[in-house]
Amino acid sequence: MNLPDSYETDTSVMTPTILMVPGLRDHVAEHWQTLLEAELPNARSVPPLEHSKLSRAARVSALDKALAAIDGPVILVAHSAGVMITVHWARMHHRPIHGALLVTPADLESPMPPGYPTMDVLDDNGWLPMPRERLPFPSILASSGNDPLCSTQRAIELAKSWGSLVVDLGKVGHLNPAAGYGPWPRAEALIDSLR
Repeated sequence: MNLPDSYETDTSVMTPTILMVPGLRDHVAEHWQTLLEAELPNARSVPPLEHSKLSRAARVSALDKALAAIDGPVILVAHSAGVMITVHWARMHHRPIHGALLVTPADLESPMPPGYPTMDVLDDNGWLPMPRERLPFPSILASSGNDPLCSTQRAIELAKSWGSLVVDLGKVGHLNPAAGYGPWPRAEALIDSLR
């Protein structure tokens, strides 16, 4: 994967910091992002919000604040609505990002199963419409063949809009503890491909 000319700086001496961007459920103890953050010495996570948990603006601001605390290259690792936080952030901010792994995005423009925010609530909180601009950094969108929050076709459409390479994970649900996933070893290989 080639980096745009503006990213061709000498980062060979610096290992990218891996910044986890969780979805709306924030940090779940048995989630692969939480487990991976504990395993990787150069990983951290966007802190959970105490207020305005459904606010897109608050989530994007939290990501921006977490990035401001990191010197050097960063690889974003986003899951579910964390993918939407990432693409909304990229539309409004210009800090160079080494790459992003966008895992099982939530399609916020389609009705979600019971227990998730309705489209009206998402719209009221600034999530809609979802950005369609090409991302200014390399990205991989990892999609599931049976994700209840985003169809394969929709994931491919989003990846095309964002300029992301698509990786088909097979039928892994939403790749979360409810789908039977705690550890997800493949994440490290996909992150390494962005280095």
